[in-house]
Amino acid sequence: MDRMIITVLDDGTIKTETDKISAPNHSNAEAFIREMFALAGGQAKRTLKTGASLHGALHAHTLDGHTH
Repeated sequence: MDRMIITVLDDGTIKTETDKISAPNHSNAEAFIREMFALAGGQAKRTLKTGASLHGALHAHTLDGHTH
């Protein structure tokens, strides 16, 4: 199951957490997060969860120009 946890911290920071997102939903999840950060302003920072695979995080989306 695809899941995103969005938390607004006491200082106003928006924290998002995800596990692995399935291929059919991945592009939409990335677009949602990108738009949320654009509307909120400020800087975005990504970190891997403890124990997460770096290999899985290093990929490129050719359709939306997203890379990480």
